[in-house]
Amino acid sequence: MKEKKVDLLIIGSGAGALTAAVTALNHGASVLVVEKAERFGGTSAMSGGGIWIPNSENARRVNDASVSADSAQHAYIYMKKAIGDQVSDERLRAYVDGAPEMLEYLQNHSAVSYSAFPYPDYYSNMEGAKNGYRTQAPDVFRGSKLGNDLYKMQPQQPGAVVQGRFTLTFKEARKFLTQQKGWRLTLMKIIFLYMVDIPGRLKGKLARRLTQGHSLVGSLFYTMKKKGGEIWLNSPMRSLIKEDGKVTGAVIEHEGEECKVTATKGVILAAGGFEHNAQMRDENLPEPSKADWSVSQTNNTGDAIQAAQSVGAKLELMNHAWWIPVVHVPGWPRPMGLFAERSLPGLVIVNQRGERFANEALPYLEAGAAMYDSATVPSWVIFDARFRHKYPFGPIGPGWGAPDSVLPKRVKKILVKKDTIAEIADSTGIDPQGLSKTIDLNNEYALTGKDLDFQRGDLFYERYYGDERHSPNPCIANIGKAPYYALPLYPGDIGTKGGVLTNQNAQALNESGVEIDGLYAVGNTSSAVMGDKYLGAGATLGPAMTFGYLAALHALDKEPEFMSAATSLSCQI
Repeated sequence: MKEKKVDLLIIGSGAGALTAAVTALNHGASVLVVEKAERFGGTSAMSGGGIWIPNSENARRVNDASVSADSAQHAYIYMKKAIGDQVSDERLRAYVDGAPEMLEYLQNHSAVSYSAFPYPDYYSNMEGAKNGYRTQAPDVFRGSKLGNDLYKMQPQQPGAVVQGRFTLTFKEARKFLTQQKGWRLTLMKIIFLYMVDIPGRLKGKLARRLTQGHSLVGSLFYTMKKKGGEIWLNSPMRSLIKEDGKVTGAVIEHEGEECKVTATKGVILAAGGFEHNAQMRDENLPEPSKADWSVSQTNNTGDAIQAAQSVGAKLELMNHAWWIPVVHVPGWPRPMGLFAERSLPGLVIVNQRGERFANEALPYLEAGAAMYDSATVPSWVIFDARFRHKYPFGPIGPGWGAPDSVLPKRVKKILVKKDTIAEIADSTGIDPQGLSKTIDLNNEYALTGKDLDFQRGDLFYERYYGDERHSPNPCIANIGKAPYYALPLYPGDIGTKGGVLTNQNAQALNESGVEIDGLYAVGNTSSAVMGDKYLGAGATLGPAMTFGYLAALHALDKEPEFMSAATSLSCQI
């Protein structure tokens, strides 16, 4: 068996893994990142790239008088109110204090660049919540800096790229989705920038103007390579090595051979969750549960979680996932996650009885969970010709007068289109009386602006992705213009929440709550610091990166300097 020795071995290549790698490299450690897939970046590369970072210097730089000043205490109160006792206070405090330091550290010592975004916390009426600037949006990163490595990154999910080519920032995506003033000019600018990148077009259709998850992963990967980090692709971990009670490395399959990698400072597991492991789903998640409904990339099969368990690690939150309603188009590589378009006016989501069972504009975790809570799988979204003309929904772009015949053939197979609501009910098996009553109630609420059943549009977050041009409620509009449409929706996920229980330093704990020396877990390989909640946009990646940062520091016997404005390192790119 081949052998290799490094200071830090990192399993996985998403945002948490690469943050740990950059942090360790900046402190002079040797680092090997191993990734079982043929592409790096994991689900992080496919994501929006946003990170939920309360009390940040970025937010203070905005100096928006409409948002009261944030603080660590405000953030802790919000987290504690939402999460309760599911997660230890030590981990909550570590996140509240470590997250802003991690962000400032990366912005000072890597190519990563973020801007505070006026995106509200999901539970915007809860004590400690803020109506903006805790979510950080990745700035554009020039993919040309990556050279040919750009084409080794996991592709973005289709919903994040217009027509498979044109990349959008957070601001541009919201403007496009809700059709704010100037959205056409913005789209024309994006198309122009794409077309004039002649070197990029000669290489293919992939945009080199990197946004969202590609910006985050691209900037981290670029920094790691600059600092001398090494990455092995197509290199799955076969087992952890534990000697005298300490994890000292792992067996990695690399280039067709097994290699014993000794890690003198520790092993960080950052390989995602188990959402594509059918057996683990069946054993842990509510039914019905299918990997085909997961938006994440397909290599997340729980290998690292199982390896950690084999050396004594305790698992928690295994029955939870980062739920999201999805449209599953048979034959497409991945389903389409419905992140924001459910807030747009002119649709309802119903069960087979034709009844609404939740607020359509809920945060997507709650919206997905509601499908299980009400035993509504599948549910159906119903909208009319006006909505079809104006707005996108999942795999269906706004019509803008174009005939439905131009839609992809596979989408047309699952899209129900009829001249009356009664025909929609007949074709979908939905109770016709229940559906008719629901449409009538929706139209009453559209007039008054008040949803008496589920209060859609009452909260700041819900209105954020509504149509601000529509009144009296930007999330509710009349459904009454033929033809009518229906699509089946399923409870998908963007990853699982359950995994290795860790402490405030991201150290893996055993069944007795004692640290397993040399072993760390971050991201979806660990049990979520958010418990079963989703506090705001970026509440998956923010913790992954924060605990990746804290894990690397702890492994190297370094202390985080919570709340410091800068570190003493001088390792600017």
